Amino acid sequence: METPTDTSAPTADIAEPAATAQPTVPAQATAPEPATAPAKAEGREEPAESAEPTPAADVSEPAEAAEASEPADASEVSQPADASDASDASEPADAAEAADASQPATAPEPATAPEPATAPEPADLADPRFWQLPAADRAAAFEELRRRPGPVFFGDRATGRGFHALVRHADVVEASRTPAVFLSGPGVTTPAPARWVRLLFGDSMVNLDDPRHAQLRRIVSRAFTPRLLDRVEEDVRRISTELVDRIERERPEDFVSAVAAELPFQVICTMMGIPERTRRAILDLVNRSSEDIGVARPLRRRFRAPGRGLRALGRMQGIVAGIGRERRRRPEEDLISALVTADLDGRRLTGRELGAFFSLLLVAGVETTRNALAHGLHLLTVHPEQRALLLDDLDGRLGGAVDEMIRHATPIIQFNRTLAVDHELGGTGGTLLRAGEKVALFYGSANRDEVVFPDPDAFDITRTPNPHLGFGGGGPHYCLGAHLAQQEMTALFRELFTRLPEARSVGEPQLVPSSFDHRVRSLRFTF
Repeated sequence: METPTDTSAPTADIAEPAATAQPTVPAQATAPEPATAPAKAEGREEPAESAEPTPAADVSEPAEAAEASEPADASEVSQPADASDASDASEPADAAEAADASQPATAPEPATAPEPATAPEPADLADPRFWQLPAADRAAAFEELRRRPGPVFFGDRATGRGFHALVRHADVVEASRTPAVFLSGPGVTTPAPARWVRLLFGDSMVNLDDPRHAQLRRIVSRAFTPRLLDRVEEDVRRISTELVDRIERERPEDFVSAVAAELPFQVICTMMGIPERTRRAILDLVNRSSEDIGVARPLRRRFRAPGRGLRALGRMQGIVAGIGRERRRRPEEDLISALVTADLDGRRLTGRELGAFFSLLLVAGVETTRNALAHGLHLLTVHPEQRALLLDDLDGRLGGAVDEMIRHATPIIQFNRTLAVDHELGGTGGTLLRAGEKVALFYGSANRDEVVFPDPDAFDITRTPNPHLGFGGGGPHYCLGAHLAQQEMTALFRELFTRLPEARSVGEPQLVPSSFDHRVRSLRFTF
């Protein structure tokens, strides 16, 4: 299941915030001087400390995120003007000055024409501190960026390396649907997976271009037979029913761990044919392999567990490869059997390819769907008029509600692309992007583009049309699991609101600051 087109870009680990008040966001870096000769796409070195990102087209293997620079010292942050200066300004003039004021004034000197105003520098999307700002501040920053005449470059002040931010709907769609120009092969996340990691664990489909990407995608698509898809649909309904049964019986407090994460994980394991006895161990490995993608990592864990995510990924892929070997000898009616026995022009998935695909399914399918479900419940809670509208016609409005949840929450924030050739974005006369440069596709910003979505900040389950980019902007990397994610959300909310119509969140969701995904750590709920 590929995740949204490419959402990963700048901001690897988000540095831990300083203990002082929120620092101001640094201004945009100066764009580099144009190169005299275009650099090759893969020869372009990644910025040393520009933060990371990764859904909703393909999701790359969770390589260990690179360390981001620590926030600037509090002393470097600009301070407010001294209080005494402000009080001086309000002191009354002395008596002599007051008397002078009553005398007739001489003709004033002609005023000098004011300097033309310059546009304020945009917030720095490559600075890890930007992703710790309140959601409203980040939204305002993207709104200002959409008003700019072209994409803004963000990068390291010293080296000039970085990325152009694509924040408009049309630009993200253009980059997604022009794969020969906007490459995924150099890596869609920041930092890009190291070569040794790709050799050891296999290439995730998100980091491939045609013809390899097309070949793998055809093998995977061939495995999704009508019979398998019918059985998956039955499993989605059954697991949704079982989860609501458990809610009624056990009355859990956290919607994420009890429902939102459990549903996609159980559906994918059942579809793949993962034995029940192995699932808990795999879930623990999935959590460890993805916990630090694009988020803050406590300093103590950086030193105590280097390579923790890669070790978890290796163990998980080893388990799946073992199941694949068994299925080659004794196939069953599951996706692993179909993938290891499918023969397309003499090709079938190897053990490494199977492991990489399973990692993609779990990280992409579990993380994105769980976040969309959690955000969806909270959105319906804080917009009671939309909730009433939905419950008034659950079957008729649920599909539109699911699409609006995905648009409004946008589970994957960004992916990268690398320019294969010089390209004018938007056609002749548009912004010139040079071969070897990187762009970051910001899906959340594209989903708030005022040109496409009237009143974009409103949560409106009747919004139509709703051409959101929650699963990517189209093209070859459009999310393989888009239909499955919609099925899961529709089945779960139908079961939940049919049986527990008062189900709602309690308080605000506990979010994880991230430049990669719109992650919800926990969400208290009741019914």
